[in-house]
Amino acid sequence: MNKPTINLLIGIAVFIVLIVLLNSFYTVSEYKQVIITQFGEPIGDAITKPGLHIKIPFIQKTNYFEKRWLEWDGDANEIPTKDKKYIWVDTYARWRISNPLVFFQRVRDERGAHTRIDDIIDGETRDAIASFDLIEIVRSSNREFELTDETAILYISAAMIKIETGREKIAQIILENASQKSPEIGIELKDVRIKRINYVQAVQEEVFNRMKAERQRIAAKYRSEGDGESAKIRGEKERELKRIQSEAYRTAQGIKGKADAEATKIYAKAYNLDPEFYQFMKTLETYVASLDKETWLLLSTDSEFLKYLKSSVKR
Repeated sequence: MNKPTINLLIGIAVFIVLIVLLNSFYTVSEYKQVIITQFGEPIGDAITKPGLHIKIPFIQKTNYFEKRWLEWDGDANEIPTKDKKYIWVDTYARWRISNPLVFFQRVRDERGAHTRIDDIIDGETRDAIASFDLIEIVRSSNREFELTDETAILYISAAMIKIETGREKIAQIILENASQKSPEIGIELKDVRIKRINYVQAVQEEVFNRMKAERQRIAAKYRSEGDGESAKIRGEKERELKRIQSEAYRTAQGIKGKADAEATKIYAKAYNLDPEFYQFMKTLETYVASLDKETWLLLSTDSEFLKYLKSSVKR
């Protein structure tokens, strides 16, 4: 064998040894746990200790699973309550793999676990919801409602009902019942909560229509009160306006009366100075005010009205 061939064989051998060594060792982190399988079947218990470990290369395979708490978020389900109210219930939970070997044997991976958790929690949720009235599922305590005139009609009936169990305890019941079944698939449930509750479409429309009608009634009440207040303000305005006009008229008449008295006083004074001249001026003013080119007067020649006209003709 020549030297290049020997070098090639040595390189191949080293490569094979490296591959075998790399496939013989595996690491386990603090947040992982491992199940070793041989030809698809689990070998021994779960390896949970962090660090470097050895396995048979190519024959044994590592299957990693989470140690940490995981999230499950279910789909909303339509469920009837004890008082025959159909609602959508949306739940979520926290869980972890407590027995990796059982977990691997029963569900294989997290996707399979989610499917089984769906069955467990959804079933227990349906049983729990069907055992209680809607008000028990909605409320968690007997805390008093802060009722106003607007909300009293909507919530007064609910406020009068005393809660015996409540939403939090119902969620705890679901958790306790589901926790009895979860070890069958190697998991531990930490918490189950009701995330959202909603009416089905038909009931939603009925509730919304009732709420709309109540809001319209409240709006009509406010409009009626506003119209009454507006009429009151307009009445006060008209009354105040008439009072102001009356006082202004009285003041104007007083001023006019004083002015007329003053004018009369001045006229009397002027008349007393020269009665004949005053009479002459007043007669001329009367001529100007009463005579024009379209006015006809039928008077006798001895009329006082023509007194100064006749005297001017004689002159």
